[in-house]
Amino acid sequence: MRVGTRRSLLARTQSGQVAALIAERLGVEVELVEVVTEGDTNQTSALASLGGTGVFVSALRDALLRGDVDVAVHSLKDLPTGSFDGIALAAVPPREDPRDALVARDGLTLGELPAGSVVATGSPRRVAQLAALGLGLEIVGLRGNIDTRLGKVASGEVDGVILARAGLARIDRLDVITETLDPIQMLPAPGQGALAIECRAADAVLVSQLREALEDPFTRAAVDAERALLRTLEAGCAAPVGALAEVAEADEPGDGHQVWLRAVALAPDGGVEMRRSASGPLADAVAVGERLAQDMLDEGAARLIEEPARKQQA
Repeated sequence: MRVGTRRSLLARTQSGQVAALIAERLGVEVELVEVVTEGDTNQTSALASLGGTGVFVSALRDALLRGDVDVAVHSLKDLPTGSFDGIALAAVPPREDPRDALVARDGLTLGELPAGSVVATGSPRRVAQLAALGLGLEIVGLRGNIDTRLGKVASGEVDGVILARAGLARIDRLDVITETLDPIQMLPAPGQGALAIECRAADAVLVSQLREALEDPFTRAAVDAERALLRTLEAGCAAPVGALAEVAEADEPGDGHQVWLRAVALAPDGGVEMRRSASGPLADAVAVGERLAQDMLDEGAARLIEEPARKQQA
């Protein structure tokens, strides 16, 4: 079985982990096939100007549809929320810690960085939430792989960078983290920390095999709620929107598990923010996300979400 992956260290590592599980649980030989995406070759332009996080996905999906690979592994937060003809999201394995993490000079936390310190991130969501904290930090843009980003701190070019904790965990670099950020301070991107396993929708047997071997129902429900919120808000990577769903036992015995979803939409400069939450039965995870998004839209979230797009067009 050929498993398609991007060429970065993180992508190859997480795809290798999935490939090992496929080999073990399906009893097949597995080969990693590297695919270059536009997001990999262009390391300078902002993701929004390249068309959003989907630039990391399209080349792998094209390879699937051509038959060059049988399975593709993505960071789930990179997947556009709409369906894609001919491609099935076959499985979502157990999620890594979805929180954001700070890597700063001298072991400092966000609260310990002096006013005027330079913190780098390529995410409008992180920029807005950092600004909303009112710490007096200078926030600058950033692209590149994990080593490139960490090197900015090591060289003294910036005082800190913010990354997804899950990526550092997967390449065994948790030791560099100086603070894991509480979601109360910074809600992660929808789907952050989770992987998406895709294959051709016509390969019904393979879809079933992958789901049975790799699917985690609690992770699937959580990311379904987060992505339903993002889809209903019609927000892309340029919109400062964060969301995190968690699955817990219902308060009443016998009611099974519930999904609890928190979300935030912010003005690009963090000057205005809207934080809301909702919950519902596990089986209604998508409806929970859609309902919360609609409530936020009814309260004016669209004005916050549309602002980045207007600025980009200008």
